[in-house]
Amino acid sequence: MKLQQLRYIWEVAHHDLNVSATAQSLYTSQPGISKQIRLLEDELGVEIFARSGKHLTHVTPAGEAILQTAGEVLRKVESIKQVAQEYSNEKKGSLSIATTHTQARYALPATIRSFIERYPDVSLHMHQGTPMQISELAADGTVDFAIATEALELFSDLIMMPCYRWNRCVLVPRGHPLTKLAELTLEDVAAHPLVTYVFGFTGRSRLDEAFLARGLVPRVVFTATDADVIKTYVRLGLGIGIVAAMAHDEQADSDLVALDASALFASSVTKIGCRRGTFLRGYMYDFIEDFAPHLTRDVVREAFAHPGKTELDELFADIELPVY
Repeated sequence: MKLQQLRYIWEVAHHDLNVSATAQSLYTSQPGISKQIRLLEDELGVEIFARSGKHLTHVTPAGEAILQTAGEVLRKVESIKQVAQEYSNEKKGSLSIATTHTQARYALPATIRSFIERYPDVSLHMHQGTPMQISELAADGTVDFAIATEALELFSDLIMMPCYRWNRCVLVPRGHPLTKLAELTLEDVAAHPLVTYVFGFTGRSRLDEAFLARGLVPRVVFTATDADVIKTYVRLGLGIGIVAAMAHDEQADSDLVALDASALFASSVTKIGCRRGTFLRGYMYDFIEDFAPHLTRDVVREAFAHPGKTELDELFADIELPVY
């Protein structure tokens, strides 16, 4: 059994069983990958991938178990490389982050700018997706960090650390009837068609919970994953928008009025998730602390030392999170 063979089956499984695409991504030949997979299957005495003619159709039950272990082996190998790089050149390497549009557009720019200035020889890669996709990328080791509000808690392989609290605002065009109210209520909001986030995005669950608790059924006419898209359709008159308050820019959105909705919805917490057992290089600790100053190197190490959910909740229980 060769490490290269494990990498091949892992990559094929993560390229939708497309051997050609896998070969292109690894800069090797399709026949070479197919041959090595066959050799590994012959050695193990089981099929990892089921086939129809020359095409792979699905991962076999044995293959699922083998791929899980192969992923663990490859992550251990990557950790060994990270350890070596840390001691050979502590300011050179790479950092990959998976996050949502709201975090990438509004929460992360200052941190990323300062990080690049401090570590010009570290290549920074950002992946955007749904909270579920983001969490999966971190859980399987494709990225170093996942930064999101939803879905992270569904993955037991992730150590989740709270970064900040945030709440929502209601966006309406200037002159809208809601701007004339002395106090905004959920009933007022529910009386209008809503334009907001897709379910599972950017704290959307808190919004739904608030309406449900009051017995209200809001008329959501349009959903999107991108706050800027939501603002576009508010401008078109589809309805009133509900977005993260940080997504309102007074200058760029001067044609819209942001009504504070923090009294209507429970606040949400954005977290940074990292796979258990990850070797954190020095610049990774610095990135975390720059983004969330209370997550110092000592606090992060403590989180890794006691990664259980109950223990993590206790660790962060007395920390007052910044509010955005």
